[in-house]
Amino acid sequence: MIHSTAVIDPKARIAEGVKIGPYCVIEGEVTLGEGCILDSHVVIQGPTQIGKNNRFYPFGCIGAAPQDKKYRDEPTLLIIGDDNTFRENVTVNRGTIQDIGKTVIGNGNWIMAGVHIAHDCIVGNNCIFANAAALAGHVIVDDWAILGGYSLVHQFCRIGAHSFCGMGSVINQDVPNFVVVSGNLAQARGINLEGMKRRGFDSDQLRLVKNAYRSMYRSGQRLTDSIEELRSINDEKQTLTPLIDFLEESKRGIVR
Repeated sequence: MIHSTAVIDPKARIAEGVKIGPYCVIEGEVTLGEGCILDSHVVIQGPTQIGKNNRFYPFGCIGAAPQDKKYRDEPTLLIIGDDNTFRENVTVNRGTIQDIGKTVIGNGNWIMAGVHIAHDCIVGNNCIFANAAALAGHVIVDDWAILGGYSLVHQFCRIGAHSFCGMGSVINQDVPNFVVVSGNLAQARGINLEGMKRRGFDSDQLRLVKNAYRSMYRSGQRLTDSIEELRSINDEKQTLTPLIDFLEESKRGIVR
């Protein structure tokens, strides 16, 4: 299952059933879980831990040193979960000791051609990054978020769960849960109604999120007052609780 032209470091740990194609390079302390597929010309550098059933298309560079001038070859880490797809020319860097020391990618993410995920980023589960989207360092992307093609995310920003960032968005502040943003600089455009429907939100929850959006973006009140209003209208399912937590934890302020 390993092509004769592949170069595998003796320190690497390769599970059974892994397929490694022509001219791939596995360098350093790399762990590859069961069912992973490296098509060809994929470079994976360690320390990197990769779970099960991940697919890497040609010319990806996974686990390289961070693009940070402060980096001095410290043994930082990249952790990748299960069932992710990394299309052609994707780059994912390890962490830095100035932050958490690791870059983390969860499960079931679809990462298209030319995407860059920089050092110390944390990506949740079931996210979609379209072609050439780029995360600067220290970015957090929560579950089910979508980044359109050529989206750019500034350092230390957070992209909330179920949010949608339109093609070419330039994001320099946090994007709250459920919100659609686009533009340069990105501005709020509404809620991710279609995405929420696909993920099983019922009509009452959709109505509640619409009301929350009006409070945050159309009421003219301060964000602190909107947070109190969101608490007062929250339902038994606690639909708005993740959004309230997000707003309270935001360090850069939210996209307006």
